[in-house]
Amino acid sequence: MADTGSMTTDHAASPGPRFRPGRGLAVFWIVAATLGWVVSFLLYQEYIGQLTGADAIISCDISPIVTCGPNLLTPGGNLLGFSNSIIGIVLFVGPVYAGVSALAAPGGLSAWYWRTFAVFVAGAFVFVHVLAARSVFEYGSLCPWCMVVWLVTIPLFWSVLGWTLRAGVWGRPPERAGAVILSWLPLIVLLDYLVIAVAAQVRLDVIGSL
Repeated sequence: MADTGSMTTDHAASPGPRFRPGRGLAVFWIVAATLGWVVSFLLYQEYIGQLTGADAIISCDISPIVTCGPNLLTPGGNLLGFSNSIIGIVLFVGPVYAGVSALAAPGGLSAWYWRTFAVFVAGAFVFVHVLAARSVFEYGSLCPWCMVVWLVTIPLFWSVLGWTLRAGVWGRPPERAGAVILSWLPLIVLLDYLVIAVAAQVRLDVIGSL
């Protein structure tokens, strides 16, 4: 992710400025979202296995605490009346589309496009943190495939937030904040991971259960 993004403006093709992330950032979005999609599919297979007793493609039962079953079959694992993994299968297409769009549009895209994308990713970011909190404090277990989804969603959010702020997608004032986020992106993502990991260890003693 060395190429964290860039901005282009094209007033001839559009009444407003047009924005385009750097190639490295766009490729990162595609790769991260593709991984999230694949894991969501595996998670759905595990969900079907839990319901029918069939074997999943890859089991995720590692210990009494690190296991998929308790989470997948809870109301929190089926917030809309069906498995949350289906949400991942559908919505992880979004960052892939955004990344491909960035690569395919050298002149950039309008601010509204990137704002919509950023809001979409922010919603996913909040969603995975809610699920993480419920897993740790309510269900008392951690789903390995769910955690992989968390792992890819968190850097997706921070990279999108940092780039859209730095590029001026939201206006001029936040540009400096965006530059700071991108400069410290690995550390910010690591700290986000650590908050979840420490909470899980303190609450559940995950390491002791392995």
